[in-house]
Amino acid sequence: MGICDIAIVGAGPYGLSAAAHLKAGGMDVRVFGECMSFWESHMPEGMLLRSPWAGSHFSDPRSQFTLDAFKLVNGNHLSAPLPLKRFIDYGRWFQRCAVPRVDSRRVARIDVGPLGFRLILEDGELVTSRRVVIASGILPFARKPLEFSELSAAHASHTSEHRDLREFQGRRLIVIGAGQSALETAALLHEMGTEVEVIVRAPAIRWLHQRPLFHRWPVSALLYAWPDVGPAGLSHVIAAPNIFNKLPRDLQDRLAPRSIRAAGAAWLKPRLQGVPITLNRTVRSAIVSQDEVKLTLDDGSERRADHVLLATGYRVNIGMYRFLSAELLSYIRQVDGYPVLDSAFGSSLPGLHFLGSPAAWSFGPLMRFVAGADFASRALAQGVMTKLRNPRV
Repeated sequence: MGICDIAIVGAGPYGLSAAAHLKAGGMDVRVFGECMSFWESHMPEGMLLRSPWAGSHFSDPRSQFTLDAFKLVNGNHLSAPLPLKRFIDYGRWFQRCAVPRVDSRRVARIDVGPLGFRLILEDGELVTSRRVVIASGILPFARKPLEFSELSAAHASHTSEHRDLREFQGRRLIVIGAGQSALETAALLHEMGTEVEVIVRAPAIRWLHQRPLFHRWPVSALLYAWPDVGPAGLSHVIAAPNIFNKLPRDLQDRLAPRSIRAAGAAWLKPRLQGVPITLNRTVRSAIVSQDEVKLTLDDGSERRADHVLLATGYRVNIGMYRFLSAELLSYIRQVDGYPVLDSAFGSSLPGLHFLGSPAAWSFGPLMRFVAGADFASRALAQGVMTKLRNPRV
């Protein structure tokens, strides 16, 4: 049985960034999970990051291991928008530099233990940790609308279930959604010669950066903060989670959805020329007939396809983390599936912290993006060190 100060579950941008900061504070930290596994296994090959360069860095205390440092060390071969493959390479380079030891084993279960928490790994080994940081990402939260609940995976699946879209070559596909995932998936399918249509419930697709003047310095600096999350003006509030979470709750609840509305990067627009996009329509029913999917839309029209890809986003519910025991979950105060967190990203169960999208209810939309890793990691490390120095805090 091993023992450590802090166990981090997840080895993506948030988990690795948190580990870098905690280790710098002298903590005995163990990180569990395959490095960058979600990005490598659950996003399509050929994808480009929508996030700007400034919002795609991991975080370490001295900002030594940024994308710029990676570019300098590995040669001048990175471009913006950043290709997914290069981002994965960057994440693994960051891990080697800032968090050399990562245990790739999966955590199967976490329970409350006499010394803090007891973790059971996938091979049965037990690990005791005084604190646990959950940075396990959004995969368990993939949202599948009820209209498609009766369809098998052979006929309807979430976009997160596919890495190699070449499996759909020669088939007819329908993509549901209006965000970056839907639009880029449709573009990639179209470019490989696959017949594809996009169905969008909104009356129009929202394209980012459609007003070039607003995104040129110095106007851009006045209207948009560096992570480029949220509309003009509001972007600066979103980029400061410690300010956002002090706003009245009803105001937070109104502002947050405005900052994460489905949208596509402007550079996708020409790649979708020739792709049919049906606007202002929703799917009323979906059935399988003669081994093809028949969709009935709300205007009574029908569509037929071999497969439906659901680019329908993610809905946070920490109860979907299967490694969290029912007893442990019962101690956590939640609102609509989100844990309620303190300034150190700690839950109502002392010693248990959440990073990434589960922190969005407490700290705002920035936590849904890589750009939020810097604030979260620094706040977590500072809070943990403060509590160690003064246990009454």
